Amino acid sequence: QTGPVIDMPVPASFNDITQDPSLENYIGWVWYEKEVLLPLRWLQGDPAPRVVLRFGSAHYYSIVWVNGVQVVEHEGGHLPFEADISSVVQGSPGSLCRITVALNNTLTPHTLPPGSIQYMADKSRRNYFVQNIKFDFFNYAGIHRPVVLYTTPAAYIDDITVTTSSSDSLGRVQYQVSVVGSTANSLSLSLRDQEGKVVATGDGPVGELKVLNPNLWWPYLMHENPGYLYSLEVRMQAQLDGTLLEDVYTLPVGIRTVHVTSSQFLINGRPFYFHGVNKHEDADIRGKGLDWPLIVKDFNLLRWLGANSFRTSHYPYAEEIMDLCDAYGIAVIDESPGVGIKLPESFGNRSLQHHLAVMEELVRRDKNRPSVVMWSVANEPASELPPAAHYFKTVIAHTKALDPSRPVTFVTDANYALDHGAPYVDVICVNSYFSWYHDPGHLEVIPLQLTAQFENWYKTYQKPIIQSEYGADSVPGLHSDPPMMFSEEYQQAMLREYHSVLDKKRKEYVVGELIWNFADFMTNQGTTRVLGNKKGIFTRQRQPKAAAFVLRDRYWRIANESSCLPPAITSHSIFL
Repeated sequence: QTGPVIDMPVPASFNDITQDPSLENYIGWVWYEKEVLLPLRWLQGDPAPRVVLRFGSAHYYSIVWVNGVQVVEHEGGHLPFEADISSVVQGSPGSLCRITVALNNTLTPHTLPPGSIQYMADKSRRNYFVQNIKFDFFNYAGIHRPVVLYTTPAAYIDDITVTTSSSDSLGRVQYQVSVVGSTANSLSLSLRDQEGKVVATGDGPVGELKVLNPNLWWPYLMHENPGYLYSLEVRMQAQLDGTLLEDVYTLPVGIRTVHVTSSQFLINGRPFYFHGVNKHEDADIRGKGLDWPLIVKDFNLLRWLGANSFRTSHYPYAEEIMDLCDAYGIAVIDESPGVGIKLPESFGNRSLQHHLAVMEELVRRDKNRPSVVMWSVANEPASELPPAAHYFKTVIAHTKALDPSRPVTFVTDANYALDHGAPYVDVICVNSYFSWYHDPGHLEVIPLQLTAQFENWYKTYQKPIIQSEYGADSVPGLHSDPPMMFSEEYQQAMLREYHSVLDKKRKEYVVGELIWNFADFMTNQGTTRVLGNKKGIFTRQRQPKAAAFVLRDRYWRIANESSCLPPAITSHSIFL
């Protein structure tokens, strides 16, 4: 009735699905619609169940209607949002549920990430406009993560917050449970180990569970049994209008501690060295759409590589990815979508308030994850600008108030002497591309420049440092000896030069290195990008370049030097 429509898979980015070039770079409103039939039991009862519509993420501004009634509006991609649609569907005749979504991917100076619209009014050409962005990955759009309908009782468990600590042979799990819909309720909790044995019990909305001789959550390659998770079952019973209601929620819990000193990053009291990667949610055809086979392939490659960590560059990743990090023991620097904050107007109060709201959503989603060992509030902002001091002081303080249990950082590429945000972080995260963007082709500058970088930052701030990005583009199959830029040999040579300096400084105050990037990924078209960014150690199709073997040898050597490796794998168990 509204005009031409096309089928669109969900979850997926819409950009690469069709042969229409105008959709590839489309900016503006798109509309999604789907009709489903709800089970009659969802619509009946006294009290009737609560019916909720949940979106894993949608890029970037969403308005949602159910049966023509607006139910939710949400600003920002990468994070979930939901709406209680009980009154709409239970008040409508029949069980038909028509879900309509209006989605706008326009970026402004006040969104996260920011952007701007430039109108090209050249009279000699056809008028058009472009979306300008200050980040180097393709601005995919669409409903990128699952959309689900679920129910709860009218009185339900709304939120659970868990923090953990341990000392000697005792683990402690502090909990806080929020119930909505009834004040006449009771709560019982039981903590089970991986064999299903109850190891601690509790009751009430606030309390502490004590676990004797706990199995701690350890990162991959730091312990023979990494990623150990207990199951916390929270059971609520409530009286509502004379009816007994029950709600049950099971939360994975890892018992572990994180602490930062002036020169170390400690997990469970032991020094931890990040040897990992930066990634992107990016793949052929589906763009940023959730893809389970790709996710599992990536985790297999991470473990093959000997990587114990990654940063969610440059936005929060899907909950399904985070679940596997918890289970496999992959430590995560959990980053907000604060990438490309370059314009002075992006440091104003309007942007700041949105950034604070985004951090609230991110912390609420991921606060209970043992894999999340640090928050990152931004990547490569213009932190040399004077307004950055107040901006990052406020964002970091707000994040610490939301979650006092984790360190907070942002990733900088500013000069150490000019960075106004660095005084407020717990760990210095620095991006540098010596012999690539600086002194291109001159590998010999790396030892001097990288050593000076580390020494200047540490002398100024006396905080541990992570080399949060470094790398070089390489075109798969392009070879050159002596090494030339864009060849696989040059990428290998650059990594080795960085590693020689990192090996010296990790004995002092450098606590990590994250290669840029895990895999090639799509970007906007430009004269420096040949079908995307080629800094991956794997291709976009997840095939290794020569640099992958350099990094694998290094990461396994580091792990062997400092950690307890797991026993050799002699069989394969497949879990669905």
